[in-house]
This record gives sequence, C-alpha cells and structure tokens, in this order.
Amino acid sequence: MESSKLFDLTGKVALLTGASKGIGLAMAEGLAEHGCRVMVSSRKLEQCQVAAEQINSRCGEKRAFAKDCNASHKQDLQALVDATRKEIGPIDILVANAASNPYYGPMSKLPDEAYDKIMSTNVKSNHWLAHMVSSDMIAKGSGSIMITSSVGAFRSSAVLGTYVISKLAVLGLVRNLAEELGPSGIRANAICPGLIKTDFSKALWENAESAGYAASNIPLGRLGESEDLKGAAVFLASDASQYITGQALTVCGGSSMWS
Repeated sequence: MESSKLFDLTGKVALLTGASKGIGLAMAEGLAEHGCRVMVSSRKLEQCQVAAEQINSRCGEKRAFAKDCNASHKQDLQALVDATRKEIGPIDILVANAASNPYYGPMSKLPDEAYDKIMSTNVKSNHWLAHMVSSDMIAKGSGSIMITSSVGAFRSSAVLGTYVISKLAVLGLVRNLAEELGPSGIRANAICPGLIKTDFSKALWENAESAGYAASNIPLGRLGESEDLKGAAVFLASDASQYITGQALTVCGGSSMWS
C-alpha cells in the first residue's frame, strides 16, 4: 500500500519568528519532523541556537538553522529573510509568531509608546515580512503564510485591550493577503491559540488555573500546551490544506468554538 504524502514537507523551507521557545518552537519542531528545513529566529541568538540544536537532535540531521531578529525592526526582518535564502534556499512557508504585549491594564491608562509597540510588532511587522517572502512563493506558484493571532481576537478585554485589537487586525491582514496572493498560488491563514501554558502568557494561566478556569471554561478540561500547536502548523504548511486560505484556525480545547 502506497503511503500518503499529504503531510510531507520534504524539501520545503520554512522561516519562523518568535520560535526559540513555546508555541513557535513547537511549530518549528513539527515542520522539521515532517521533512522541512527551518530557520528559527527570535531576539536572542543563543536561544535560537539552542532551539535549532534541539530540533536537529530530534530529527537526526541538519534541519534547523538559527538567526537572531528583532521582529519590530524592518531591517532585522530583511536580514532574516536574506539569511534564510542564503543558508537554506527560497522560502516556501512563513510562520510569523513573534508578538509583543508590554502593557497589562485598562486602555485608558495605556501609554502611547506601548500602543505603538503592540500594533507595530503584532501587525505592521507581519505585513512587512509577508511581502518580503512572497516573491519566493510567487516564483514557485505556491506557498503558505501563517500568522499567529489569538482567541482574544474574538472578544474584548479589560486588561489586554490593545493586544486583542492587534490580534483582530491580524485576521484582517491574513484575509487580505489571501485575496491578493491567492492568484499566485499562495495561501494565508491565521492560527488562533487559546490559553496556552507558555512564558508569554504565564500571568494569565497561573491565575486562571488557580481559579479552576480549565474545568469550567474549556470542554477538553485542560489548558493548552505548546505541543498542541504542532499539528496546526504542519496542516497549514502541507498539501492537506491546499484549498484553505483566509481562515482563522482556532486551537483552544473548545473554549471559543462559538466565536
């Protein structure tokens, strides 16, 4: 019986931001495990190198590479794209996972600098990066762009207002990318995690867990783990999702299934 190639990513090149730990690292691992070569990036080179070594030790060959990048800086993003092309090859898959949230509290007290940081890193930088890599995909007539949003995009928040606004804007960004790039064979989708136990969301899940949040709000009865995002990335990167674009894939244990 012939084995299916539906999720086979052999020979593909993926660029990931915010990928040295947490959700980004899990997605990089999933792509590499299915044959992809991945460029792991985040602000600290040492963390990226450790993550790449971890992936390579699991996959048994040089599947992962490392490059530092501050995703809020356009020149850093271009240097990352250039390094990926030079070290691995033209880019087939983009996972834009880097995000910022320097403020927790009501929007009435939000400093302008924090607002600008959140919207620039979470929205504008992803706009830049998507168009930086799209020329490779256009040349091949295929490609997959994924941007990490959040279930927060579907609701308001008294303490994370600008963050959830930025994640709603991500949904608009991927839909417009899907519209503009679709004729070139490029798909663009958002991944919307629920409450995942990562360092980035620690202030939320520690408090939520102590209050019994998982038992009362999540049908599957537990908070998410970074590993839960692996399959979503592999699915959207592969031919298994070849007719899916402009969508928001929610990975939340059922907490937002009615959104």
